[in-house]
Amino acid sequence: MNNELKPILARVDHTLLSQTATWDQIRAICDDGVKYGCASVCIPASYVKQAAEYVAGKIAVCTVIGFPNGYDTTASKCFQATDAVNNGASEIDMVINLGWVKDGLYDRVLDEIRAVKDACQGRLLKVIIETCLLTEEEKIKLCEVVSASHADYIKTSTGFAGGGATREDVALMAAHMTNGKKVKAAGGIANLQDAEDFLNLGADRLGTSRIVKAVKELEAKGQF
Repeated sequence: MNNELKPILARVDHTLLSQTATWDQIRAICDDGVKYGCASVCIPASYVKQAAEYVAGKIAVCTVIGFPNGYDTTASKCFQATDAVNNGASEIDMVINLGWVKDGLYDRVLDEIRAVKDACQGRLLKVIIETCLLTEEEKIKLCEVVSASHADYIKTSTGFAGGGATREDVALMAAHMTNGKKVKAAGGIANLQDAEDFLNLGADRLGTSRIVKAVKELEAKGQF
């Protein structure tokens, strides 16, 4: 394996969250995630148990809750998190309630993140803030909220709201996160140059399926 690409692949949450994802497709995501040394596979909650049994500890299984709109009740998100953990998920990506953000109810956002983190029973929690729907002021405020929570990461996007990670947003978030919290860029990571740029700007994880695809294309050309 190309040693220059290993550190990039090790930061990738190899992702398939399509509404029509089948088990055969999920299994292929798992196989590729293991083969290419990705950080995790990020898949729908309904496949977590099957995938966790299939990979048997060879790669972390990540899933999403309150996804993609974020307006489930806190109780519902907590149940989803507990259910996912009980099924074998080791990482949870949650979507915040964006209506609360627009209403300025940041205390409620923080309380919900804390409740979901408790439901994760020690597993990693990443908080999706959906940057394409936010003002710069809201993005900075949410960096403060996530930094004050027990969550592990702030994440740019679901990829389902019309926009994904931008270089400007990743740089902004990296500059404003504190308390050792990390940044995950997701949505719109189209190629290896994007991946490298986002990592250099301060992202620690990348949510994408295209990086493995790009590496496979290099492999086919004998360049990997």
